[in-house]
Amino acid sequence: MRVILHVGKGGVGKTTLSLATALGAAEAGHRVCVLSTDSAHSLGDALGHGVGPKRVSIAPGVEAREVSAQDELADSWLEIQAWLRELLRDEADDMVVDELLVFPGLEELFALRAVCEEEARGETDVCVVDCAPTGSALRMLRFPDALEVFMDQIFDLERRGARLLRPLLRDSVMGRLLPSEAFFDAFENLYRDVADVRALLTAPARTTARLVVNPAQVVVAEARRTFAYLNLYGVATDAVLVNRVLPEHAGRGFFARWHERERASLEDISASFPVPQFRAPLAECEVIGVEAIAGLARATFRGRDPAEVLVDNQPIRLRDRARGAVLEIELPGVNHGDVDLAASGSELFVSVRDISRRIALPASLSGRPVEASRLRRGILSIYFA
Repeated sequence: MRVILHVGKGGVGKTTLSLATALGAAEAGHRVCVLSTDSAHSLGDALGHGVGPKRVSIAPGVEAREVSAQDELADSWLEIQAWLRELLRDEADDMVVDELLVFPGLEELFALRAVCEEEARGETDVCVVDCAPTGSALRMLRFPDALEVFMDQIFDLERRGARLLRPLLRDSVMGRLLPSEAFFDAFENLYRDVADVRALLTAPARTTARLVVNPAQVVVAEARRTFAYLNLYGVATDAVLVNRVLPEHAGRGFFARWHERERASLEDISASFPVPQFRAPLAECEVIGVEAIAGLARATFRGRDPAEVLVDNQPIRLRDRARGAVLEIELPGVNHGDVDLAASGSELFVSVRDISRRIALPASLSGRPVEASRLRRGILSIYFA
């Protein structure tokens, strides 16, 4: 199954272009599902009718769904909810407990688990994901690393400790605060789900991200950073969708200066992103409803199948060399001073500005020292002895 993630700053039009991509892919003959991972869902607003946590048909060959983290928690984490409610029984009501259960990045992770469920159904060719604004999307990418650290370093110790203490504290107040075996089983199930999601995200032949931008300086600057961060987490980007582009005839009169500024932004976008770019024109009126969005899809993709993988690229790759090995990470638009590296045993820690990534090294590189690193033409090369 093909997966397309639409990522960008809030308000740039991700929802509309996600739906346009879905409708365009359906016109090309694919069976499509479009999912919203944003807690402030707006699929229904763009379509002009309600969309909820259950799949609804919005056009021939297209279904839509707004994934609810609370519903997913209720279905999947009953044991964890029960333990947390017991823990906070005298301090908080059920609403507060429900809010505490939604960890940063977890809401988006549940949505991507829904993508895995779509694949398991076997009834969808293309899954289009309308991601939350950039900050939430990046938390989604960081969450698997954070959970992996917990599972590798803390989980087994906590579980063994609970098993030892449970018989001793069974009838005490402290006993009710110890997590049950079902609680730990639920965490293991989550970990397996995370592994499935990570495999899905980092398979460029199946999953790619598309950056949605407006031709405005602030938006483009954030998109450049996002492009680098997606590569750092192994998610390939295969296109940039430039939304709300003024028509040529707008370059006269009141909009003349605005049109010139936009032209400069479009040139900046062309130079900043080495991937195919599509321009969605600014419509004469608000784009609401299937017919209007389908028209936008035709004007944007101009006969090209939106479900096509537009760039064949692996953002993180390992190459052999005569004196050792080199790990390459594509980081376009990043300066050498923005990057920090540290290796420890079988792990490599890479920081780019305020984003850090823990990369598990293959056994062939475990324990080898980093001989040198070089950032050239947007590619960070890390040489191992």
